[in-house]
Amino acid sequence: MYKSLILMSVALGLSGCAMMKPSKPDAAVAPMQRPVIGAGVAAAALDQTTAAERAAAVAAKPAGGARALGSAVVALGSPAEQGLWVKSPLVVAKGKGRVVTESGASVAVDLLPGSGAASLSLAAFRALGLGLTDLPEVTIYAE
Repeated sequence: MYKSLILMSVALGLSGCAMMKPSKPDAAVAPMQRPVIGAGVAAAALDQTTAAERAAAVAAKPAGGARALGSAVVALGSPAEQGLWVKSPLVVAKGKGRVVTESGASVAVDLLPGSGAASLSLAAFRALGLGLTDLPEVTIYAE
């Protein structure tokens, strides 16, 4: 008996759902659009570092006494975070450093402590000539 009443109540309740119409969003409020790489937005449009800044970072010579923190596989970091930087658990304090790829390409970067997977800024990826979907192994040096 109780099962029948419960099933009838559920059936009646669900049948009313078909009569409801979804409300239309307010035409005055447009949804916020965020640029997404690969969705018609070029990486160059998101990278606000200048060609001169990237060239200077690549041309900067390693400081004497730089010490290797270790190697890490890096992924592309958030394009919203501008500048030349690397975030890694290998870094324990903010500072200046350098990232060197297996092919020997290097760039001066800001070292930022991180947790989990290491990430490299969009500007650093571009300065090193890396593909945005690459997962290169780099050696991180602190100055």
